[in-house]
Amino acid sequence: MKLPDGLRLKHTPIGMRTVKTALAVTLSLMVIEYYGASPAKVVFATIGAISAVGPTFTASLLACATQICGVSVGALLALTLMALHVPSIVGVGIGIMLIITSYHHLKLKLVPVLPCLVLVNICLNPEVEALSYSLGRIWDTAIGLAIGMLVNTLIFPYDNSRKIRRMMEGLDGDLICILEDLFDGDDHLPKADDLGEKIDALEGQLALFSQQRLLRRKRQKREIQQLTTCEDTAQALLVELEALCAMPTMGRLNRENRQALLALGAKVSREEPGVSETTEDVVSNYHVSQVLRLRQKLKGQLAGRRR
Repeated sequence: MKLPDGLRLKHTPIGMRTVKTALAVTLSLMVIEYYGASPAKVVFATIGAISAVGPTFTASLLACATQICGVSVGALLALTLMALHVPSIVGVGIGIMLIITSYHHLKLKLVPVLPCLVLVNICLNPEVEALSYSLGRIWDTAIGLAIGMLVNTLIFPYDNSRKIRRMMEGLDGDLICILEDLFDGDDHLPKADDLGEKIDALEGQLALFSQQRLLRRKRQKREIQQLTTCEDTAQALLVELEALCAMPTMGRLNRENRQALLALGAKVSREEPGVSETTEDVVSNYHVSQVLRLRQKLKGQLAGRRR
């Protein structure tokens, strides 16, 4: 099942990922209830389910691996501190510093709640049988992670391919506005910074797209190649626009480029170069012709992807 990117429940600001998270937590609690719920079981299963509902399949998989390893490390660290006869409260402080430092150096985005909880519960509760408690918490976390992973993968999986296509198509309108600003006859010259930021955002969306879907990898790789080709063309467009915007003096459009821009709806000056073109005229028209060529190429690539 798939929904269009960005779809939200009618008349509410609730996103589909929020709904999936709630569903994952509910199912996890139902499973936990089946074999005897307790506060610890509920907490670990809930955090596991929430962690597994990531924006992409890769993010969910990483969350699962990180949380299971985190709980295991928290348990081993607690057992080590107990074996060294470190005072419980001191041991908790040392352990939490080590866990947080490890997460920071490994650049893990998840908050290290689970390993810290395991550490605290083992160190501060001497009556707790450390090994069985650790295995139990790993099991509870695994239940939440597994259910969250299944819900996230099978129910309305995130797909930003439409968003990427809309972003690429939106670049065309920005492009025409910049060209119009450059050649409308006034002294104000636009900057290509906004367009550059949008292309950077496009790169981020392509990175997300590459991390989606476990199945249909062959088709996904083909789509990634097509989208990356479009993004490369957009980058080349940006280079040409930046070169135009960086010119200290803008040249005059030749007849071919002026007619092409007028046909696109741009309101540009009708002044043409004289008998002898200036250097600025030649350079400006070269970059404009390159921009128009790359624009046509990008539109062809997007049209080919839709087929």
